[in-house]
Amino acid sequence: MSDEQQQPSESIARIELSNLQLADYEALLSTMKAAYPDWPGGFWTIETMRRLIDKFPEGQFVIKADGQVVGSALSIIVQYSHFGDSHTYKQITDSYSFDTHDAAGDVLYGVDVFIHPDYRGLRLGRRLYDARKELCERLNLKAIVFGGRIPNYHKYVDEMSPKDYIRKVKLREIYDPVLTFQLANDFHVKKVLRAYMPDDEESQEFACLLQWDNVYYESKHRTTTGRKDYARVGLIQWQMRSYSGLDEMFEQIEYFIDAVSAYKADFAMLPELFNAPLLAAYNHLSEAKAMRELAEFTDEIVSRFKRMAMSYNVNIITGSMPEVVDGTMYNVGYICHRGGKTDRYVKVHITPDESKFWGIKGGDVVKTFDTDAGRIGVVICYDVEFPELGRLLAEEGMQILFVPYLTDTQNAYMRVRCCAQARAIENECYVAMTGSVGNLPKVENMDIQYSQSVVFTPSDFAFPSNAIKAEATPNTEMILVADLDLTLLNELHTYGAVRNLKDRRKDVYDVIKVKKGE
Repeated sequence: MSDEQQQPSESIARIELSNLQLADYEALLSTMKAAYPDWPGGFWTIETMRRLIDKFPEGQFVIKADGQVVGSALSIIVQYSHFGDSHTYKQITDSYSFDTHDAAGDVLYGVDVFIHPDYRGLRLGRRLYDARKELCERLNLKAIVFGGRIPNYHKYVDEMSPKDYIRKVKLREIYDPVLTFQLANDFHVKKVLRAYMPDDEESQEFACLLQWDNVYYESKHRTTTGRKDYARVGLIQWQMRSYSGLDEMFEQIEYFIDAVSAYKADFAMLPELFNAPLLAAYNHLSEAKAMRELAEFTDEIVSRFKRMAMSYNVNIITGSMPEVVDGTMYNVGYICHRGGKTDRYVKVHITPDESKFWGIKGGDVVKTFDTDAGRIGVVICYDVEFPELGRLLAEEGMQILFVPYLTDTQNAYMRVRCCAQARAIENECYVAMTGSVGNLPKVENMDIQYSQSVVFTPSDFAFPSNAIKAEATPNTEMILVADLDLTLLNELHTYGAVRNLKDRRKDVYDVIKVKKGE
């Protein structure tokens, strides 16, 4: 199965991945039939699904687009030494009864994966495989194993052996909709299986025994917690350059989002006012009017980011852009969740230049956002220089503070940087910041940029001695990727050498919100 070949639908508002429920069966059956239109055998019955759910509910995944079932991944746990590498599908499933499922086994065995053909192109198959991998790691299993079909082999059966066919697929000389996809998802071929699935005429009854190894496997310890305990962030240090229009700019944006997604990052962040190059078309206008013209792009930009977040399976923090609401212009950004949800944040503190030249006003909402990789906050550039905002977000349980910024000189950058590092230490959280580099000689008030993206940590024994997790090369277009262990924050809050949050003297002072929520 591969879902990477067609373009995603632009009408999808929400994608959800969850465990399969029996109530999903009819929709699941419809999707299964659409995914396997030429399948000569039978389809999974409701009784079969009931058995699977009863035996191993957390191993059965379903993915929905706007509430409609569009794909699924089914699996069991087996004690692999009981079967070895030479087995058939019927043997490993005990004649499709799944009585071979063993909760004390050591391998997650893939039973089936399929995506409705109308929804291929959203990388939904990758999401299902990522969910399996996370499950494998969480249950401390050695590997994921399954027999993968080679449905295009029937076209070449008179020309080459299965071994030669697989070799050519690996070399990308032949495209196979299943094997090509599996190889791209870090599975390796262990051997060729004969008579694996007798009804599979397209594969000529051959299959590849595929395996993904869990590098975190520990032979004497199994963890069953379902809580995500780390987050991978990808910061885009963006170069300001001239673009002919929005489409050309998004070609560059998509390049970076694709790169960050390929590293399986949970978050991708762009800088403040990353779309400033589009101001060049309005140089004949005053700076304030030009910025309002730039605001006309915001709705379309957010719409594109929303589709991209779902397609590339990464939460996108859009930096910031101007937005006009009821005649007032704000500096705003959006969190485009990979599940389809969108959250909005707004810059609270406006610099003198933003007010004087562009007529931007400050917002009045300070809030955290729950994501599938932790609770986060976002403050835009100048906002990080006001410690009250970080403290308010910390009181709401913020784990990562994201800071998109735009600075022209090194001393301006250092103000943002030093304050960002202080926020990490005093609020016992991670802080990730990124900005723009390069020059825009044809845009008024946007001539030069200075940036060095960085991820700060708290300052204690469990963290780097300089409280810096990762740092980009100054003034160079690049991405910075860092893994953040969220469990360390919980330990710090309770057992740290000092406890900045716990030891606050609220009997002497306090920080409170004047305005609640949005």
